[in-house]
Amino acid sequence: MNASAVSASTGAGKAYFSCQGIHAYYGESYIVQGVSFDVPEGEILALLGRNGAGKSSTLRTIARLDDPFLQLGDIWLAGEPLHRMKSHEAAVHGVALVPEDRRIIPGLTVEENIKLAQIVEPKGWSLSRIYELFPRLGERRKQEGITLSGGEQQMLAIGRALARDIKLLLLDEPYEGLAPVVVQEIEKTLQIIRSEGMTTIIVEQNAVAALKLADKAVILDTGELVYQGNASEVLENEQLRHDYLAI
Repeated sequence: MNASAVSASTGAGKAYFSCQGIHAYYGESYIVQGVSFDVPEGEILALLGRNGAGKSSTLRTIARLDDPFLQLGDIWLAGEPLHRMKSHEAAVHGVALVPEDRRIIPGLTVEENIKLAQIVEPKGWSLSRIYELFPRLGERRKQEGITLSGGEQQMLAIGRALARDIKLLLLDEPYEGLAPVVVQEIEKTLQIIRSEGMTTIIVEQNAVAALKLADKAVILDTGELVYQGNASEVLENEQLRHDYLAI
């Protein structure tokens, strides 16, 4: 482990969100290897690393998806033990994962995609509030969701997550395939969401953009945590960026 690494020292109930020594597997492949970190309420954490470092697997483990599966470790959110929950239970307790492929439902309009998320309680943001955050979704609310541009689909995926009463927003590669001007628009949106008190973990290959947005950063390398600290410190540490992010 790199000398810059800082292990999480906050126990259950002392941090708004906390992973403590999580180990996760795909079959017999050991993917997430004893990762620990905390995220204070209302902050954005950038979860970074090269391809294959275990970033998306860590997000999926937090969201309690079946693949990968958690073998050891604790995951806490607002005092609730996510590690004891199935994915639908974690969702009810406030976890929302926006996957890389966005999962826009074919055949449904923008508005129907959002409303579908509100079928099961608890409900979160209202349609009017989501359209205020994403005016283009309001303009296209009767348009089939999968016909939107890539940036608009990302807005829809985030808006659909906010339609539930969530405590933790997990974003997997939200800038993937988007033009720089659209990335800037998504960044502004995430800043607004943070100002509303939302706690967010973002996995992103565009590490510089993620670090400029985030408060904290965690870097993984082949499934292990090699750095945890302020995002600004990673931006300023050329050697760290070169060794683990190739930037």
